[in-house]
Amino acid sequence: MSESGELTPVGVEGRGLRLKRLAVAFGPRFFVLLAIGIVWIGPAFFDTRFLYGLVAWNAFVLAAWAGDLWRLPAADRLRVQRTWLDPPALSVPSRVRLTLWNDAALPLRASVIDNVPHQLRDVPATIALTVARGAHADTEYEIRPSQRGRAKPGDVYVRYQTIFGLAEKWARVPLTQDVVIYPNLDEARRESIYLVRSRQIDLERRSKRIRGLGRSFDSLREYRDGDEVRDICWTASARRGKLVTRLFEIEKSQTIWIVIDSGRLMRTEVEGVSKLDRAANAALSLAEVALLSGDRVGLLAYGRRITHRLPASRGSSHLRRMIEHLAVVQSEELEADHLQAAGRLLSDQKRRSLVVWITDMADTAMTPEVVQAASTLTVRHLVLFMVIGQPDLHRAAGERPADVAGMYHAAAAQEVVHRRDVLLARLRSRGALAIEASTRLSPALVNAYLEIKQRSRL
Repeated sequence: MSESGELTPVGVEGRGLRLKRLAVAFGPRFFVLLAIGIVWIGPAFFDTRFLYGLVAWNAFVLAAWAGDLWRLPAADRLRVQRTWLDPPALSVPSRVRLTLWNDAALPLRASVIDNVPHQLRDVPATIALTVARGAHADTEYEIRPSQRGRAKPGDVYVRYQTIFGLAEKWARVPLTQDVVIYPNLDEARRESIYLVRSRQIDLERRSKRIRGLGRSFDSLREYRDGDEVRDICWTASARRGKLVTRLFEIEKSQTIWIVIDSGRLMRTEVEGVSKLDRAANAALSLAEVALLSGDRVGLLAYGRRITHRLPASRGSSHLRRMIEHLAVVQSEELEADHLQAAGRLLSDQKRRSLVVWITDMADTAMTPEVVQAASTLTVRHLVLFMVIGQPDLHRAAGERPADVAGMYHAAAAQEVVHRRDVLLARLRSRGALAIEASTRLSPALVNAYLEIKQRSRL
């Protein structure tokens, strides 16, 4: 994706601060030397004068620790920089680089802990480094974000020693920053590559004009056998005294609205990923494909109210804004107001467009409000209604019950699946395109969009 470099968070750099008032400790070799002094205890059972040797040894070790501590530089002689090598995206591994500068006059060994939040990594990254005097050393670690939205990596903590390893100091480097975790950018890139290899992108990017398809007026010519009667231009025919037909071409710039439900039903997880995260990934894939085709794409995300609205536009800058909006769409604990979203879309979009509605339906005996809301749009717009299903529900419906409890369980699952099929069929009867997908939302959505474009249904 061309915007990947721009989406990568900026690097931050900071100078070390003393962690606390007494930010010192004993190094591992200090305890090794103390353990060596235990050998004095054996002879002390026979001659108590050997205890003086033990005390003298311990005093020597403590003095060596104090000398090593005195040689350790202050915390402000250390600098750390955090550099993001890739934009953080949902479920996509990326790398972060930590660079430690040593402005002191002696080499140091350091243990660096980057306090990254759980959205980026399960446990904080802990890295061991050896830095020469007046030089720097860097290392990288991997993150794999598990949630979209905003994350706040914290400070970096450094424990550093001299090469003797007797004493240790602690430092804190303030590197707190705000980063945005985007939808799955790799998934959108794969779908856009698929489009490049398809006939659709060949039609759109080369501006190949195919007459007889689409409803965008191209020119007039004399009527020929096989032309549709509805394409006859009667006014031109009256002027010329012979039948004249209109020629059309595929529309090069249509309007696509992506509507995302962020209500409570979208909090459900499907194979470890929430339905809203899957919807955001699919929306990004569709947006990139549609923008490459020359269409104008808008975004509407809603819960109890309209939370995100991006007017339809085109271009790479618009795709970047789309990614930024999709990154921060968050689910709500209450049921979404679907009728409000439909009303807002009807008031904003007067001309016919393709409305891609990504949602889920409540398992109730009544007709869900989202189905009613989508039905109100079919009068003016072409609606592609995508329901995010539950794979475990279909598995339960297809299982052969082994006992009475299993029979009731399978019957309940079959009833829910049948009710959802009936609701989707009802939408299709009103002119909408209704599909259900669970894990492979992006391919299903992109394929449905391509089929609409190729058949000039919009």
